[in-house]
Amino acid sequence: MFCCIQSTDAERIAALFSPAFELASADTALFDAAALGRLMGAPDEVGRQVYAAALGAANVAMAANPDAAILAARNFPGVTILNDDAGTALADLPVDTLPLPTELLDLLDLWGVRTLGALASLPEEGVAERLGEQAITLHRLARATLARPLRLHQPDTVYEDRIELDHPVELLEPLLFLIARILNEQCAQLVSHGLAASEVAVSLSDYRRSIHLPVPMRDPKALLKLVQMELEAHPPDAPATAVAVSLTPVPPRRVQNGLFIPEAPEPAKLELTLGRIRGLVGEENVGIPELLDTHRPAPFRLSPRTPPQQSTHETSAPGQLAFRWFRPALAANVEVRENRPVRLTAAGIYGKILEASGPWRTSGDWWTSDPWDRDEWDVALNNGALYRLFQHREGSWHVEGAYD
Repeated sequence: MFCCIQSTDAERIAALFSPAFELASADTALFDAAALGRLMGAPDEVGRQVYAAALGAANVAMAANPDAAILAARNFPGVTILNDDAGTALADLPVDTLPLPTELLDLLDLWGVRTLGALASLPEEGVAERLGEQAITLHRLARATLARPLRLHQPDTVYEDRIELDHPVELLEPLLFLIARILNEQCAQLVSHGLAASEVAVSLSDYRRSIHLPVPMRDPKALLKLVQMELEAHPPDAPATAVAVSLTPVPPRRVQNGLFIPEAPEPAKLELTLGRIRGLVGEENVGIPELLDTHRPAPFRLSPRTPPQQSTHETSAPGQLAFRWFRPALAANVEVRENRPVRLTAAGIYGKILEASGPWRTSGDWWTSDPWDRDEWDVALNNGALYRLFQHREGSWHVEGAYD
């Protein structure tokens, strides 16, 4: 037997009698009462005790299948016990008590079907032929013969913890010890639930730092190291009186490796390496190149996360050259004859220019404080290297990059 409770406090009442229950709606809870028979007796006695726990402010129904119990609890006051003749007990209920779409309800009204009993009296095969597969479920609901398992309610789990300190702590090492304790507990909980973390947020009193992970992770040692590097790069400006850590749960990353494909580095190890590099060269100098919608030279920026894929109809031609940007561009001395460059000298670069294509004159953003106005050349040196040069209108030359 299944017990359904219809009350504004249905979830709390159901939790008193069973740890596993279905929350059909905000005011309707349902649980399997078969095991309570040994403790409380017959179904009517179980229903009365549930009703008493609700202090009489609920409708309680017992039935052999979940949906019959829900229909009874929503439409009959007090305690209702439906035995084998549940369909007969529900026959007088209006047909709109079923989850019917408006167009189907209007059609049944045209047929003169206005109660569950009238719908149950129709042949199931004929209903299916005229109304489709969905109508079979509704027909069985009207007959109170639809059997299904409960959709158990799983409350949202919050993966966070907070530790209040007895006195302010300024040193990073004892704070990391407490953070490691929280991470170990929360990551173990993630693993038990089959999840991983996409973001780690650390709060030290009013100071807060968030780490957005490139791939879902749940290794507490790797997460602790990332937190350590983040706090070392951005230390708090005041002693901490509390430590809090929260994880954002997401499904874990699943990768199927090929037999003959070399294994890639572990994402956690790669992120730790990138974190160390950021600490050496600065966060703004580490990232993934992202193209910008502009005609400005070097039309890209470094994004900390993978940029969204841009749809394009262009295909890369085989043998297409790659270009390596120099940031900043190298100052150069260029010898010019008959308005064409013939020799190049720059830091680590020198040689005779055998071929030169250009100039391509480009300018823009003249209406802003950062305009550009220059001539560009692609040159081939006598050692086989290919470079792009540009000359500002005032005359200075630079090497912008090299073709690979």
